[in-house]
Amino acid sequence: MKVLFLNGPNLNLLGTRQPEIYGDTTLADIEAAVRKQAEEKKVEIDFRQSNMEGELVTWIQEAVGTADAIVLNAGGYTHNSVAIRDAIASGNVPVIEIHLSHIHAREEFRQHSIIAPVCKGQICGFGLGSYLLGLEASVTLK
Repeated sequence: MKVLFLNGPNLNLLGTRQPEIYGDTTLADIEAAVRKQAEEKKVEIDFRQSNMEGELVTWIQEAVGTADAIVLNAGGYTHNSVAIRDAIASGNVPVIEIHLSHIHAREEFRQHSIIAPVCKGQICGFGLGSYLLGLEASVTLK
């Protein structure tokens, strides 16, 4: 099984960006924890981050036929990217939406995910655990 982890804008700043919300764990720390858990489950992962919406769309499109699931933290694009939503809806790769913070308990504009209706499910509010739960959920899809 192969799972593609995609991370959107500003997630490269984890560890220093608003630690009161996102904590002090870096994206590299998250990747290491995901890789460790994936190895234990004998799951191949591909872990990527981009600040560019078009690059995320391309990766989602390219996952068709190469990945069994996508775990997506679209960051700010969660709330406004019709392009990412359309890419998810166009493919036949199941997508699990994840967030470090509890988006439904934050500012009103962050409480609505336009990608949620085209995803298999959503996990939010567990910090690094959201990523580990995303991996666990992706394994149960098959």
